[in-house]
Parts: sequence; C-alpha cells; structure tokens
Amino acid sequence: MVKFVDIPYVRPDMDKVLDSVKAAIQSLKTAKTYEEFRSAYMDYEQTDTELVTLQQLVYMRHTVDMLDEFYTAENAFFNTQMPRYSIATKELRTVILNSPFKKEFEEEFGSFLIKDIEAKLLLSGEAVVDDLAKEATLASLYSKTVASASIEFNGEKCSTPKLLKYMKSSDREIRKGAFEAWAALYESIAPKIDEIYSEVVKTRDCMAKKLGFDGYTPMGYLTRRKYDYTPEQLEVFRKQVREVIVPACAKLAERQRERLGVEKFCFYDESVFSPNGNPTPIGDRDYMVAKAQEMYRELSPETGEFFDFMVDYDLFDLVTKPGKRTGGYCRFLQAYRAPFIFANFNGTDADVSALTHEAGHAFAYYTASKVRKTLQRCSPVNEIAEIHSMSMEFWTFPWLESFFGDRADEYRENNIVNALMRIPYRVSIDEFQHRVYQNPDMTPEARKAVWREIERTYMPWRTYDGNEFMEQGGYWMQNQHIFLYPFYFIDYAMAQLAAFEFYAQMRTDRKAAWENYYKLCQVGGSAGYSEVIERHNLHNTLQDGSVKEILAPIFEELGL
Repeated sequence: MVKFVDIPYVRPDMDKVLDSVKAAIQSLKTAKTYEEFRSAYMDYEQTDTELVTLQQLVYMRHTVDMLDEFYTAENAFFNTQMPRYSIATKELRTVILNSPFKKEFEEEFGSFLIKDIEAKLLLSGEAVVDDLAKEATLASLYSKTVASASIEFNGEKCSTPKLLKYMKSSDREIRKGAFEAWAALYESIAPKIDEIYSEVVKTRDCMAKKLGFDGYTPMGYLTRRKYDYTPEQLEVFRKQVREVIVPACAKLAERQRERLGVEKFCFYDESVFSPNGNPTPIGDRDYMVAKAQEMYRELSPETGEFFDFMVDYDLFDLVTKPGKRTGGYCRFLQAYRAPFIFANFNGTDADVSALTHEAGHAFAYYTASKVRKTLQRCSPVNEIAEIHSMSMEFWTFPWLESFFGDRADEYRENNIVNALMRIPYRVSIDEFQHRVYQNPDMTPEARKAVWREIERTYMPWRTYDGNEFMEQGGYWMQNQHIFLYPFYFIDYAMAQLAAFEFYAQMRTDRKAAWENYYKLCQVGGSAGYSEVIERHNLHNTLQDGSVKEILAPIFEELGL
C-alpha cells in the first residue's frame, strides 16, 4: 500500500463494472455446486470492493476540499452512477435468495447478510434511480453550502469550526459574540438550507411511496439497517431519556451555571465547564498524532499495530481549512483494508475527543477486516459502530496527561458530563425527524416550531439569550446527519449508554472489559443491534428500566 495522498484514482468504466456483475449473475444461476456458487459470489464481491473503494476515495478527497473541481465532479459522477449500479445488482440478490444453495450460503456468511440482501431488494427499483441520485446531490449541496459559508468575527473571516473555537473561550463576551456570529452565519444561509431540506424530505417521501412504503420512516429504518426494532420500541428509549436523563442533565446544567458564576446559563455557556475555560491540547496536530501512537502502543498490542498502520500510510486529514466539510468521520477503503480519519482540529478539547472517537471506528474496521470472510461484512450497524468509538474515548483516559498535562482530570470529568448531556440533544434530533417525515409537507416555519417544542422538552435549560433566529427554532439546521444520514443520530445516544457500561467495566476489571470490547470490534457487520448487545452482556436500551440501571454508577460518580 502507498500513503493516502498517493493512492491512485481513475474513474471506473461503469460498462465494464456492469458486465462483471452480469457475468457473476450468470455464473450464480448456472452453478452446479455450492463451491461454484460461492466462487461466483466472491467474483461479484471483488467487483463491488473495487468500485466502492473508488467511491469512498472520491468522497474523502471531496470532503477534504469541497472547492476542488475535479473531486466535486467525480463525487457527482458517483451520485448518479451508484443508484444505477444498485439496479444492476438487484437481480443478483434475487438469484441468491431463490438459490438452492441459499442455506449453505447463509450458514457460511450469516443470516444478517441475508437480511441486508432482502433490505436492499426492497430499497431498489428503476422508479427511484433518479430520486436516489437527487438525494445524494442535495446532501452534497448542503455540505458545500455550510463548508463555504463564513462571516467576519474578531477581525478575521471565520468558518463554522473557527467560530466554534471562539465559542469555547474563557471570556464570556468573546464566546457570546462568537455565538451571535455563528447564529448569523446560519441565518444567512437558512433560506438555502430550508430549500434544500424541503426538497430532501419531498424526494425521500416520494421514493418511499414509489417503493410501496407508507412513508419515508420505514424506508429510512431499512436504509440504516434497523431491522430488529420499530419506531414504537424506540419511543421506549426516548421516554427513559425524558424521565431519567433530562432531570439529571438539568441538575448538571445548574451546577455548571454556578461553577461559571453566571446569573443566566445560556447556550454559549454549555460547552465551557470552568471559568478558566476548558483544558486545551498542549500540542499541535503532529504532536497529538505522535502521542496517540505512543498511547495506542501501550493500550494493547492490537491497538498499537493498528495505529502504526494509520501513521505509516498517513490515513488522516485532521486540521480545519477553507472549503473543508464540517464535522468528523471515519470511512473504510475496502480494497486496502485501510480506515481513514477525517476531523476538523481547531485547538480545543474537542480535537482529542474527535481523534480518539474516530480512532475507535477505525480500530473496529481494521479489526473486523482481519476476521470477516468478505470486506462488505466489516461495516457494523451504526448503533454498534458508535459503541466502538465512544468506548475508545474512555479507553484512552489513562493517557490524557500526554494531551492536557495537569488539566487531564478536568477533561476526564468534562468528557463524562458532556457525554451524558448530549444524549437529550441526540434524542431530540431523532424525534424531530420522525415528526418531519410524518408530515412531509410541513413548512419551514412549522419545522422550526416543532424543533423548538422538542428542544424545550429535552433541554429545558437551554436559552439562546434573545437571539431571534435560534429562539425561533433555527438550531437544527447545523446538524448534518439530518441531511446526510437520516435516522442515524439516535444511534449515538443508544451507543453512549453501552459505552458507559464499558467504562464501568474498565473500573472493575480492565482486562475482562478489553477482551469483551475487542470481541465486539470483531463482529463487523455480521449481526444487528439486539443480537450483538445480548451477546456481549450489555443492556438493551429499548427495554424499559435499562437506562436507569446503566447510569447508576455514572450518577454515583457524578454525585447525582
């Protein structure tokens, strides 16, 4: 393998790709033995791996610089071609499900692969090819709109990551001013965002009905591989959040207000935990990567090998810059068995959280790729994937002095508090999306009103200090998951509870906890949420009473 920057890219010849798929389908149909059937399927897997690797490479390079014309065009190419590729593979899935070798295939590759195949059949059709391409184009347009937006503040032109840095200032007037600028930035692009989202919702609702669904919600659940529970079951979790977590977070917000010494606790105070400001990393990007390499070598032989691989091939893009997409992610280059970490370092404590969080995803991809029979089986369902990442933040606690010096204990406590306090927000986003897709004709004004109503339910302590745009319900617009990955955001909340369980296990038997976590990372995409949770002796958050049990030791540690 070569370094990430040197990985070659040539636009795939889709005619050749489709010919390969057709050949695999014919071989599957004519197979006389399971060995022949399996060989034909693996030929398809090879074709798919090569194509998806190129798609992921383009996505990574496009998001690193959304103003790059070449990769913008290549990303648009995949947005239009992948829905058509899905149609080409539809017959292949039908052949597998109807094959006399299905039982042997399922025994070797697992029942969850069969569920994936069944779901993809329900999600594909000639009638929605153009709609899928349109949906992907709209998602890219949202990302580009936010990435290219900037506003003057403190004598410089600031994008959202830089404003977020100022919003963590120890000087309250600076963070208030940064918040006002940040809100003004989103208000300036709000008409465009409203237009994009209205079209997104309309497109998704239209697709769902063309495919025979009552609306987008059941289609969205299948797309996110939520096969084992329903919106009604998920409401059991949301109810527990309202009853158990919201009151605890209200106490934490009041405690934070007192610590900061402010009369009124405002939104721009929420991310600051000390009058002196939050701990900040004591080194730059290169320093942090070097310290992370030392840390992961000491954490375990497995993590040491993994992070050495990441460093050797420079599989990171970590520093914020003009034109770069906001947020962070980890993606997987299947053909190279190589994860890639994307972040927006801005000199705050969030840099360390982002690095360790995304490293958790990357480690899981790297680990699963060693044990899964096909590279397609390396991607876990999101509810499990976020356990990998959020637990990794806790696994790295013993080494935080390397990043924060004598303020490491502050970061540890802040991390736990922040993890708990973000759960109501994550649940709010989920409820918002359910409400929107129940009424896809909702106006932009109605959407803002719904958001503010939900926000007051789950975050009653939140106030925007008179900022009209945010008080009227504009905050949801900055959540890119709503546009890019519908019905994903609740997975962070569910996974955070499991990560808290791992944290409790680490404090009692670190060796046993690591063995359990490492096995969890090996699962990859071979099973769904409920099965994996049960297999690894974790609580299922969809069961009433589970949240209170999970959080008992966390509440005790925080004095709640």
